[in-house]
Amino acid sequence: MASTACFMIVSRNDIPIYEAEVGTAPKKEDAAHHHQFILHAALDIVQDLAWTTSAMFLKSIDRFNDLVVSVYILLNPLYLPGSRITSSHFDTKVRVLARKYL
Repeated sequence: MASTACFMIVSRNDIPIYEAEVGTAPKKEDAAHHHQFILHAALDIVQDLAWTTSAMFLKSIDRFNDLVVSVYILLNPLYLPGSRITSSHFDTKVRVLARKYL
C-alpha cells in the first residue's frame, strides 16, 4: 500500500524551518502546497493546546480527508531564530527513520 507523510518543523513564529515529504506514494505536483496548507491550518489548534496540556505529543489533532496531523511540541535552546535546518545529515536521518517506521 502506497503512503506518504510530510514531516515539518515549524518555529514558534509559524515559519517552516524544515520540510520533507517521505513515503512510497507517487509525488503529485501540488502535494507540497496541499500539505503546507493542512499543517498551517492545524497550527491554530496546536497553539491552543500547547497552553492547556503538558503533553509533548499531540496525537491526531486535525484531519483532512485521509490525512492526519500529529504534533510533537519541543523547545530547542540552540535554535537561532529565522534560520532553516539545512544539514544534509539531518535530512538523511529523517528520511531513513521515515522509511523504517512508516
